[in-house]
Amino acid sequence: MERHVLESLLAGDDEPSVIALATLRSGATYWVAERAQPAGRHAGVYKHRLQRMRMHGLEPLGLERAVQLIREQGRPVRTGLIDAADRTWTTLLFLNEDGSALVACAGWPLPLLARNPPP
Repeated sequence: MERHVLESLLAGDDEPSVIALATLRSGATYWVAERAQPAGRHAGVYKHRLQRMRMHGLEPLGLERAVQLIREQGRPVRTGLIDAADRTWTTLLFLNEDGSALVACAGWPLPLLARNPPP
């Protein structure tokens, strides 16, 4: 997916989308899956990851809502990631099956180790 196309999908005014767009425009790297996977699979996996993040004191921005939205949609979704150029933030994207619309997104700060991996 071309960067300008992804930028156009992040036109929402919710906080995760606004941060994702700003991150992408500031030179972030990104990746979008070529194929969609069942929504239920993603909802289950990310619900579990949300619980684990909370156990470690991290409250990901918009992840609970994203899990709810993809579960409600019920159709396959494509995932994507946007990683800030300075490795301080990551955004998880859920797109509809053909990648033409954003279903939901969520984001969270990356741990210090991810920002400065050992040599």
